[in-house]
Amino acid sequence: MGAKKVIIMGAAGRDFHNFNVFFRDNPDYEVTAFTATQIPGIEGKVYPPALAGKLYPKGIPIHPETRLIELVRGNEVDIVVFAYSDVPHEYVMHRASSVLAAGADFWLQGAKSAMLRSSKKIISVCAVRTGCGKSQTSRKIAKILKDRGKRVVAIRHAMPYGNLEKQKVQRFVTVEDFKKHDCTIEEMEEYEPHINQGTIIYAGVDYQAILAEAEKEADVILWDGGNNDTPFYKPDLMITVVDPHRPGHELSYYPGEVNLRMADAVVINKVDTADAEGITTVRQNTRLVNPDCLIIEAASPITVDDPDVITGRRVLVIEDGPTVTHGEMKYGAGVVAAEKFGAVELVDPRPFAVGSIVETFEKYPEIGTLLPAMGYGEAQMKDLAATIEASDAEAVIIGTPIDLRRVIKFSKPTTRVTYRLQEIGRPTLEDVLSAIT
Repeated sequence: MGAKKVIIMGAAGRDFHNFNVFFRDNPDYEVTAFTATQIPGIEGKVYPPALAGKLYPKGIPIHPETRLIELVRGNEVDIVVFAYSDVPHEYVMHRASSVLAAGADFWLQGAKSAMLRSSKKIISVCAVRTGCGKSQTSRKIAKILKDRGKRVVAIRHAMPYGNLEKQKVQRFVTVEDFKKHDCTIEEMEEYEPHINQGTIIYAGVDYQAILAEAEKEADVILWDGGNNDTPFYKPDLMITVVDPHRPGHELSYYPGEVNLRMADAVVINKVDTADAEGITTVRQNTRLVNPDCLIIEAASPITVDDPDVITGRRVLVIEDGPTVTHGEMKYGAGVVAAEKFGAVELVDPRPFAVGSIVETFEKYPEIGTLLPAMGYGEAQMKDLAATIEASDAEAVIIGTPIDLRRVIKFSKPTTRVTYRLQEIGRPTLEDVLSAIT
């Protein structure tokens, strides 16, 4: 019969991981292409031979997802594997329907074929949507474990948008490592808070090789998941974060619902700013599909370094890019800070948008009166800086997980918002972690 021809649909993360752990050295399958979406500039590249293995001496081409059906029909593809995250269930089935109509099988890979096992304890922190507060939960867990004398290493979900071969294994200890690895703003947003807390963090492309390095310097490995993807490693304890600002999403997004069903403990975050109805809905939905999990309620109190920058001024709010684009949040910590500290107006950035920022607003018209911190490459960072400079705001609120003032020069007064996880009542993360550490 010969090897079955495969295309893997992805966004430079889960797709590469699934290939590496299941398809790379498997002679029963021939991966003819990856398709890519969500990430600017990833299509047109090649998954390099050095990563693709001996069965793929020329590497594997990466095409835009818009060419998927053309590629299925033109190459007589047998199987299409869907391998990216944070999308509605209906979206997945529309993709499935188009693939099935074109004559190929449509696959979703589960835990058995895609999770790696470790010799060390693995605690995974995942979410039902991007922007739920997963990273602040991870940081709180890291602090608890280190206070108990454990050596903790965090491994972050893949975000390899540059030279894939160079990004095979990345280790971050200081912010200077960002330049070494040509990090985007999105990458820095995820790595910097761990580094500021003194936690070593790994990321990259080959998560078997990453695990081997992390195991050398860890007692406990903390999987800090991205978007709402499932863990790359088999967890000894799985914690899933849900968001009462988006009630119902926990049962209607892929693979967020998978994370909810797999969880040993669920954190209902942001109870300090969500309405009672939303909190009740996510609690009921959690109990519906995972009746045995522990439920932790938590707040996300915010602080700003200079409230006077906000009070009485027209402000431009910059929020975490993924959270307000494909994460579909209508606001973030920056908007909350603007309201709390008395801004007189939120300045609409759209009339001042430059280059790729214009395209972002066109692709995500529901973003509204805030500026997503897009920065997938140097050109996009320049467009972001130009948009900020062109706005007629009197001040800027930075609501991103990193301090953008480190990578962008501001001529306007700025203040930065930070936030942390604060459990309400019992059980707490301390209680949950006691079971395995």
